[in-house]
Amino acid sequence: MAGASPAIPSTGAVALQMKRSALDTTAATTCRVLRMSRIIVVGAGINGVTTAIELTKRGHEVLLVDPGPLPHPLAASTDISKAVRATYGADEDYTALAERSIRCWRRWNEEFGTTLYHEVGAMFVRHRKMEPGDFEYESFKLLERRGVKLARMDSPQLWKRFPAWNPELYRDGVLEIEAGYAESGRAVATLIEGAKSLGVQLRSGSRFVRLDEGDKRVKGIVVQEQQRNAVIPSEAKRRRGTPRQDLEVTPRDPFSTSLGMTSLSGDFVVMTVGAWTPYLLPFTRSFFRATGQPVFHLKPAEPELFEPERFPVFGADITATGYYGFPINRDGVVKIANHGAGREMSPDSSDRVVTSEEEKNLREFLASTFPSLADAPIVYTRLCMYCDTHDGHFWIARDPEREGLVVAAGDNGHGFKFAPVLGEIIADATEGKENPLLEKFRWRPGVRAGTASDAARSKGKL
Repeated sequence: MAGASPAIPSTGAVALQMKRSALDTTAATTCRVLRMSRIIVVGAGINGVTTAIELTKRGHEVLLVDPGPLPHPLAASTDISKAVRATYGADEDYTALAERSIRCWRRWNEEFGTTLYHEVGAMFVRHRKMEPGDFEYESFKLLERRGVKLARMDSPQLWKRFPAWNPELYRDGVLEIEAGYAESGRAVATLIEGAKSLGVQLRSGSRFVRLDEGDKRVKGIVVQEQQRNAVIPSEAKRRRGTPRQDLEVTPRDPFSTSLGMTSLSGDFVVMTVGAWTPYLLPFTRSFFRATGQPVFHLKPAEPELFEPERFPVFGADITATGYYGFPINRDGVVKIANHGAGREMSPDSSDRVVTSEEEKNLREFLASTFPSLADAPIVYTRLCMYCDTHDGHFWIARDPEREGLVVAAGDNGHGFKFAPVLGEIIADATEGKENPLLEKFRWRPGVRAGTASDAARSKGKL
């Protein structure tokens, strides 16, 4: 069933057109960083690379560490698409941040000279009429108050624009016109090249082993150098949903020795390792839960039905079904995935594979919602790993018990859209600068399970 994932195009010598900026020491801070610091960022996914770029722009020496290859094939961000939308129910913080992020995505398209963000619209629709308290209703009302371009999906005439849908099943919803999706794998690859051009030291091929700490302070990290030309077996790659090409892991540090342990020192360590967080930092296991969500790539028999102008990014009664998806891409693939409870597991687990039950549930959904996709071949599957917090909010904060450690995790499956702005927020946390959002994303070990507030996420099991 699963096939090879569409390849991520090479970024070549793409570089960020950014100038280094001196560290701003005029802003109010809780603990100002008044000198250039050596900062180790662990994890070169979207949070790590944007953080490394922002800290470098602020004048710090940054070392970005990742086991590689890059983009990492098991990372959540290494995919063909991620939704970029401001529909967040009644949550004004995320809505405002998403609006700002969308403007930045447009600017990135210009700065990079390539289209990473596609503004094709995003629609969230329901089986019944929207009512107060519904995710779609609250999103519509908040975005309407904020002057966002919208259309209400309660007109039979409007539904005729989207012929792939079953119009008898979906009656109402919101179409956010200035929204869309980002080509996530390409974006990460492009940003990595940009980070290197800015002077970020990239150490690919080094696996994080543990923090180097003592006297309640983190002084750096210990890494293990990956064996040169180590190849992930094809069967393991298939089960984990990664491309079939051989993946060579080559250390970039010429002084590394095969499988040797190395200590790296820094003034701060920023952990941006996503769903690996509770496994690499065992003391966070009561804060975070790693879950896998099924992702499917399909090849439609009638591709014209799924062109962006007829098939925008969607959520199909998402709080009940969990299903969302994207228009057809340049490789003729329609991606559909689930934003639900998921299955708890390590990102490296051999169970990280889409099950026959998950495929069966998808087929039932397709038969009722997109009849022309009901029998479409599935050409690729993977489990997208979330790092969940108990309350559904991001976790971007200094560890109060370990000076020098910053943890940026808890994407809860809705973080990628904020790529252009999250690096700034994580950098503020690292420097100790005031940022109103850091109160929401603070260190909060007292939050208990069952308090999740992600209004778009299905609570049911697949």
